[in-house]
Amino acid sequence: MLPLVLLVAWCALCLPATRALEAPAHGIAMHGAPALPPGFAHFPHVNPRAPKGGTLRLAVTGTFDSLNPFIIKGNPAWHVRLYTFEPLMARNRSEPFSLYGLVAERVEMPDERTSVTFHLNPKARFADGTPITAKDVLFSWKTLRDHGRLNHRTYYRKVKKAEALDDHTVKFTLDGKDRELPLILGLMPVLPAHYFANHAFDKTTLKPMLGSGPYRLVEVKPGQKLVFELRHDYWGRDLPARRGMFNHERVVVDYYRDTQAAFEALKKGLVDIRFETDATRWATAYDFPAVKAGKFVKEVVPNRLPKPLSAFVFNTRRALFADRNVREALQFTFDFEWANANLFHSLYERTNGYFDGSELSSIGRPASTAERALMKKVGARLEPRFVEGAWRAPVSDGSGRDRKNLRQAVRLFARAGWHIRSGRMVDDAGRPFAFELLIQSNEQEKVALHWQKSLRAIGVDMRVRLVDSAQFTRRLLSYDYDVVPYTWYNSLSPGNEQRFYWGSIGRTQQGTRNYMGVADPAVDATIDTLIAAKTREELVTAARLLDRLLTSGFYVLPLYHAPGQWIGRWSHLRHPGTLSLYGYDITTTWDARVR
Repeated sequence: MLPLVLLVAWCALCLPATRALEAPAHGIAMHGAPALPPGFAHFPHVNPRAPKGGTLRLAVTGTFDSLNPFIIKGNPAWHVRLYTFEPLMARNRSEPFSLYGLVAERVEMPDERTSVTFHLNPKARFADGTPITAKDVLFSWKTLRDHGRLNHRTYYRKVKKAEALDDHTVKFTLDGKDRELPLILGLMPVLPAHYFANHAFDKTTLKPMLGSGPYRLVEVKPGQKLVFELRHDYWGRDLPARRGMFNHERVVVDYYRDTQAAFEALKKGLVDIRFETDATRWATAYDFPAVKAGKFVKEVVPNRLPKPLSAFVFNTRRALFADRNVREALQFTFDFEWANANLFHSLYERTNGYFDGSELSSIGRPASTAERALMKKVGARLEPRFVEGAWRAPVSDGSGRDRKNLRQAVRLFARAGWHIRSGRMVDDAGRPFAFELLIQSNEQEKVALHWQKSLRAIGVDMRVRLVDSAQFTRRLLSYDYDVVPYTWYNSLSPGNEQRFYWGSIGRTQQGTRNYMGVADPAVDATIDTLIAAKTREELVTAARLLDRLLTSGFYVLPLYHAPGQWIGRWSHLRHPGTLSLYGYDITTTWDARVR
């Protein structure tokens, strides 16, 4: 019989070579290690000494008919998930993508990311005092996988196996192909299994749902108002990932029929803060007495994320926009320089790509050796102007009728078989180039009418149709439009959501954000590469190629973006001196009148 030591050594040699699991850690990062060390005191973008108390008053334009934010049905109320539900781990918004302990206080994961194990905090409780256990985590995963929103169903179905190792430990077994999936699971909201044993999950409801977050919903006026109250028995208030956050005693969310009504409420002091999106209002309407007296503050807050892509989106499912030449021609018909000077007080900057203002953008950057190799691998066929990063949105002379740009549009239309005859853009059969632009606000209408005027100059007939928000949403989700305005927001760590935005499945499957109908194998393969990236450098390479591919497809007419966040707030509402990568974070504010 072999001695015990030799027997153990011999058995070890017989086992397949695998990497050992890391020791349970306080956090995980998409690439590399989390920036904050074990035992960190708080996130960098908070004031840990912020006073607790006071009321935060917010305004939302529109309405709601459900308090369930996890299902497709209904028009869910804002802020319910933020204030009353918590994920397994908390995101540090001062890093591209890192998570730290919350409901799960520790996490472990092998280098290959073939599993992720969450160790729950024994102190974690739902608002009714019931402890959060592994049973709740498994219930949340199964329920969201089978009945949740499309993104939840897509992500959570990738899990090969989920099991409770004990009452406070849950292990998810993965295939390792999606390196972002462990972090996506870390952001999974934790739902109470005992509550949903007696309440339908897949139904809309106007009854507050049970969560584990820092607030409870104490008042609901359907379609009009929500009132959240800080839970003094909130189990996580002293955790590093929550210190300095959620400082107000009450949060009141009022719903207004339109933006002007919400703005008037702000001026009267019925609302504490406004994230302004209208350049004219920002330039001319913030001159009321409180501003001059210093009681109301206007500030431009820097945002270090990729700039939002606001655009007119061409529905390539429609034959009219199937030809790339047509889509490129339309780039030359929008006079940004005139619109910026005459409609927006020269406050905007032109948007050129999908990740403007960040290291992920291809604009002005020639493709690197690594990127050129990736182009070959995914079968990307790009013109030199995109490979070299030389393409820019057309610049006009600011006249509102730049003849040079319009002539170029006509030439591109001709390549696609469209010509001007008797003042109308028609095809060989005499059919006119006519389409509808679907909009939902007066702010969008003034931009639409400006574009309409330019199009009319080359014989293109664009009809502008203004609809209410409910109809707009229905048609958007079912891809029932010719052209529609939309804004995408990207992070510094793009991942699985890129499939939801531009993946080929969205060409036919409703409910995605692939509103233009992209169906390009090279785009799909690049997204796969981006998601599988093991280093920051690999992610940046894939993101830049994705930017080149989408930009070169002319799927949208990029519009413009503000240089930062336009924030109007009453002076008693304060924020930390250090801001996150995301700019202004309402959860870190406090009321300076509280002592």
